[in-house]
Amino acid sequence: IIQIIIYIIIYMLLSKYIKVLYKYFLISNVVACIFSSLGLQISRGLGNNKIYSIGSCLAAVTTIVLNVLFIAVLKKGAYGMLLSNLLANILCFIYVFIALRLYRYVKIKNKSIRLMKSMLKYSIPLIPNNISWWVIDLSDRTIITNVLGVAANGIYAVSNKFSNLFMSIIAIFNLSWTESASIHINDEDRDAFFSETITTMFKFFSSICIVLIAFLPFAYKILINDSYIEGYKYIPILLLASIFNVIISLYSVVYIAKKETKQVAKTSIISAIINLLINICFIKKIGLYAAAISTACAYFIMMIYRYFDIKKYVNIKMDKYVIIQTIIFFIITTICYYHSNIIIKVVNIVIVSIYAFLINIGFIKTIIKTVKKKLKINLERSEKNEF
Repeated sequence: IIQIIIYIIIYMLLSKYIKVLYKYFLISNVVACIFSSLGLQISRGLGNNKIYSIGSCLAAVTTIVLNVLFIAVLKKGAYGMLLSNLLANILCFIYVFIALRLYRYVKIKNKSIRLMKSMLKYSIPLIPNNISWWVIDLSDRTIITNVLGVAANGIYAVSNKFSNLFMSIIAIFNLSWTESASIHINDEDRDAFFSETITTMFKFFSSICIVLIAFLPFAYKILINDSYIEGYKYIPILLLASIFNVIISLYSVVYIAKKETKQVAKTSIISAIINLLINICFIKKIGLYAAAISTACAYFIMMIYRYFDIKKYVNIKMDKYVIIQTIIFFIITTICYYHSNIIIKVVNIVIVSIYAFLINIGFIKTIIKTVKKKLKINLERSEKNEF
């Protein structure tokens, strides 16, 4: 609460120099978003994923419905969009607050300076970290727009859609992975646990990436307008960057679990600088390839650095044969991707699909077993309720 008050005071003082029509709506949205995020994270911390899921869905559905109402029906434009987000976040927080009875934990007298210092020490390095990720994600588009033009930026944005979709999948997994890592970080068998989990996830997500590249020669023209056909060339590089990003995400939870956020910020800043330099040096020479390659290089360097750095906390050993297999199949699939022969591409799809299934067969069996177990438990509960 104190941090929010400080933020509001600073924002109000600076608002005199900010010439934005929606500046008061913006601050309201930020505060509402902070409260809704706080409520959702508390629900995760308490292990109540059901309330977390319902709260998130409630916010999303409310935003969509109100956007349609305020923008499409009432014609409120940007005000309508901001108001939709504001009301959705408020509704989300109210639901979580009531469902978890969070009023039980609100005790103004029980403030702790030591706890506040600990939280600031943990969270402050995450500010430059988030800024660095913003630089990596958005600097490409900014430089492309200024150097190559808006049309080129549109093509690059289309190319990025597939890697963004890929990363949205890992983001869902990362929620539970962060919790598991925090719980097991001090266990005696943590090295084996982290090594096995990261290797399994690497196999799963890298195989998804390879299969996606194999199918895209047929799916791209169906999904994307002919005006953006040039974006086809840059997708494998961006998906390779996504694989590096997946490994980074898997490694980064070690820093979070050990509360070593300074290292998170350090590696992110270095990668952001590398991304910028490669973009600036090569964008005029090789065009959009510079943006894709700079992203891949930035993620690759961050991945390598974190791999060796986290050995101070956890000795992670990835299966070398899995890595070699992945590299070989990625290279072969990428060659087939750019090849003009349709038969070669079809054969590649079959081979890659079989490979993806075989390499993940243990993980697939575990998922099926878990689902069957949960269905059995739910069935037994429903039968007991009937009686």
